[in-house]
Amino acid sequence: MLNSPRGPELSSSPGPEDISQLSSPALSGHAASAEKSSAGVLEKTGYPDSVYVTAANIFQGIRVEKSPDKVIIKYGNEPLRSFSEPEEESFQRLSYELAFSALKYQDILETMLIDSYILPSTTIPDHLNSLIIVMLYDFQDRKFQTRVLSDNEESLSEVQEVENLLNSFKTKLAAALARCRIKHDALSIYHILPETVRKQELRASTLPLYAWINTCKISPEEVYNNLKIKGYRKVKSILHIDDKVFAVDQHCYDVLIFPSHLKKDLVNIDLFKDYKLIFQDKSRSLAVHSVKALLNMEDDILMVNTGSWYTVAHMSILTHNNTSKIFVCRVRSHAKDPDLKKLFTKMGCKNIEILHDIFTDIDSKDQRLQKVKVILLLPRCSGLGVSNPVEFILNEHEDTDLLKDLSKGGTSKDKLHVLAQQQYEQLTHAMKFTKAQAVVYCTCSVYTEENEAVVKKALEFQDSGIKVQPYRLSPPVLPLCSLKEIQLSTDKFFRMEPSEINNGCFLSILTRERDPTETVSVKDVLARAAAKGLLEGIELGKSSKREKKKKKSKTSLPKASINDNNGIQVKIAEFVHRETKANTNHSETLAVKTSLPQKTTPQVGASSQIRKPIKPCTQPLVPTFLKNTYPSRLYERQTNFVRHRPEDKMVALKPIEIVLPPVMLPFSNPEGLRARFPAQHFYCRCVGPKTVVPGYISSPSITRRGEKPKENLPSSLLRHPRPWL
Repeated sequence: MLNSPRGPELSSSPGPEDISQLSSPALSGHAASAEKSSAGVLEKTGYPDSVYVTAANIFQGIRVEKSPDKVIIKYGNEPLRSFSEPEEESFQRLSYELAFSALKYQDILETMLIDSYILPSTTIPDHLNSLIIVMLYDFQDRKFQTRVLSDNEESLSEVQEVENLLNSFKTKLAAALARCRIKHDALSIYHILPETVRKQELRASTLPLYAWINTCKISPEEVYNNLKIKGYRKVKSILHIDDKVFAVDQHCYDVLIFPSHLKKDLVNIDLFKDYKLIFQDKSRSLAVHSVKALLNMEDDILMVNTGSWYTVAHMSILTHNNTSKIFVCRVRSHAKDPDLKKLFTKMGCKNIEILHDIFTDIDSKDQRLQKVKVILLLPRCSGLGVSNPVEFILNEHEDTDLLKDLSKGGTSKDKLHVLAQQQYEQLTHAMKFTKAQAVVYCTCSVYTEENEAVVKKALEFQDSGIKVQPYRLSPPVLPLCSLKEIQLSTDKFFRMEPSEINNGCFLSILTRERDPTETVSVKDVLARAAAKGLLEGIELGKSSKREKKKKKSKTSLPKASINDNNGIQVKIAEFVHRETKANTNHSETLAVKTSLPQKTTPQVGASSQIRKPIKPCTQPLVPTFLKNTYPSRLYERQTNFVRHRPEDKMVALKPIEIVLPPVMLPFSNPEGLRARFPAQHFYCRCVGPKTVVPGYISSPSITRRGEKPKENLPSSLLRHPRPWL
């Protein structure tokens, strides 16, 4: 008798009418969420025989092996034979989900088999024990109700044998389950699971679907319109929305988000059947977009441990306008090549080349990879940031060992050390490619040992023997992250913690310090700006022409003539050149700050108001000198450039009369000056804004801010200061 108020009632074997009450609490969080969201729906009726067999074989490979002194149930090493396994994704998903659920409750299910005296009293062969475990999990999940078989379903003898055994012991199994709940004082044995596992199951029940747009086949606007025709509406957030909605991801412009309950409806529409929309985890889209933002027009890419071929296809789609080539490592079987090429052809990918070499065995001086500038490294990791491991394994072709770690809520220290060492070796090998300029490192782990520690260690122990610029950490890419996220990321790492809307992700970008002697073409600069979304539709060709025109205008300024026999003329030429250069640089600086109002500094003897020209004037605004006359310096004059107000309004100003003070020319030889010019002073009279008469020169030193300096005219155009005489 158990020390519990309900002990006497449960110590005896319950009748069939009491079984549903004893096993009513759901065993798994997934089942609980399904019942809650689908009230009134018929209860589960079981799986086809082929699903049970496949799930048993998966469980056989990922089950937790206990020490010899604690072994109660022996599992054979021989896999079960079944019919040819269907390759449909739905079949694979059901098998993996059943195996993963059985793995999480392995201890409880084994206890039920021992407590009910099914084992070791029966003579079931050891190699069928894996099948018993997975079928027992489904049996209690159906509340020990009989499985309903379809007429056209083909049965397997092993499955029928195990099912008959469980049905004959269902009363004792229900009692064993109830005693297990009471022992742990839990409403359901779901609450016996570790807290990390329960949180992971809760996140998996709400995790939305992510899908990227194949822009080689369709534009985002066409996708939006197509979805609206199908009854979907665009919203800003899909959180807690059960309707047919979708949203655009905040980090990747070509990624859409859908509620998870729409999966069955979405896979049947033409957008997904024709590879115009592709389901994939968001972390992979973040990785390929980070690579795209670092590329120039003709840079090649090396992808390592990509897992899913959809990641390679997404990278190809983003670079289809470039001449880049994508090299992919870790393809061991040549038999997959025809299928892969067929898949890439359907998706519109043309610039992919598959390498059948292990990445760490590839020489950094391999001739095929001399144009590789960016390396994308997606190393094998613990994957503890993944909320729905079954989806991740199926989509990314990851190792099923991920299920074993997630079933326990963590990874052992020994395995974590092995993974971190492998990641470090791959990262340091990537940094040995001297032609590469950047490495993007991305994991789905939440452990610092696999993320920050690996990156920092690789940066600290860079190979000093390589005569190239060292790597350094770069902040997250601006198009993918907001300015607020970049400011919060003080250590220059990008992280996404596991949540109800996304899996966990870690992203690090390593870039080389650019060689000062290396020249970068305008085409590459514009291509990188376009990848970061800074041009916003501006054509690259036009930008290149403007750049060339600007460069030409800078180099076409004529130099003032210098008279070697006259030291004063040399000083004049140096002064004009210095002022012209200063104003040119200042003009370029002001051109960047277009949003700031420009202020003018009043010149000596100049008006502080901005005037609009009213009519042309035939008189010069500034006295000039004839060529090869007496040494002099240029007079300052008031410039009359047309300048718009910030509000783009033209205001007509009245002309005013300005009388300047006497101008004394500081010649070094006063005696020679009095001999050449009259003794009386002269005045320059300006009435209103004037138009500059061709042939006159103005001093660059009085050029208004924001205006381009006038070209220096040859000294042959200098005229007499008072031509009216």
